[in-house]
Amino acid sequence: MTDTSTQKPAAASGTFAIGGDLTVNRIGFGTMQLTGPGVWGEPADRAGAIAVLRRAVELGVTFIDTADAYGPFVTDGLIREALHPYAEGVTIAAKVGNTRPGPGQWVPLGRPEYLRQQVELNLRHLGLDRLDLLQLHRIDANVPLEEQIGALKELQDEGKIRHIGLSEVSIDELKAAQEVAPIASVQNLFNLSNRQSEALLDHVTAENIAFIPWFPLATGELSGEGSPLSSLAARHEVAPSQLALAWLLRRSPAVLPIPGTKSIAHLEENVAAARLELSDEEFAELDALK
Repeated sequence: MTDTSTQKPAAASGTFAIGGDLTVNRIGFGTMQLTGPGVWGEPADRAGAIAVLRRAVELGVTFIDTADAYGPFVTDGLIREALHPYAEGVTIAAKVGNTRPGPGQWVPLGRPEYLRQQVELNLRHLGLDRLDLLQLHRIDANVPLEEQIGALKELQDEGKIRHIGLSEVSIDELKAAQEVAPIASVQNLFNLSNRQSEALLDHVTAENIAFIPWFPLATGELSGEGSPLSSLAARHEVAPSQLALAWLLRRSPAVLPIPGTKSIAHLEENVAAARLELSDEEFAELDALK
């Protein structure tokens, strides 16, 4: 019998059914780092970015996170060139609701007509008829939340969105959005050193809503030389980043980490964390690092 955990190590992370019916391997891949500086423009090595995406799927990654704001639309194009037509079981999660005036600049825009336009453009650029998961990238404080979620619900009713998610929200904002439409996921900043969304994580875990931690490695800060993880990593003979990801996977069954990288070597290292099993004592030791 073929050992899929060896050939496709992402499968060792287990699965989660987003919205109850969209099953993905829990360790995924975030595409933001595939763009140019400031999340703006094309990557310096386009062929390398495409190779990373293809290798992610080879490793068993079935959950890939993108957004119209990445580039803008650079990662959507890379994903389509690398992976279309998409293999069965591969889910592309997109986001809309942020405008990009320039490199490093992010401005929320939640007017219904804008959200609809961006969803249509995501579909076109990705080569899809339906987005399995479409998340509101940021809530626009200048537009009533019910109008923003309502626009996505209309697109869901039209068959262009399967599941709706949110990004960077509080428990109260999640509850308010749920008054308008079912919410299948939340995507908030969360990692070993930043746990400000811990209460939200516990809340969505109880409700069987996916929790997608962005910057799961704090863009390398947790895994740098001399970091708090260094001695633990040396003791277990693994990379610090692998311990950080293993902690996230153990923290809640609803957590879907999406570490991103431009490097195939780092990609393979991150995905290998799916096979790292922490004992109760090891998990507690990591948990105490906050």
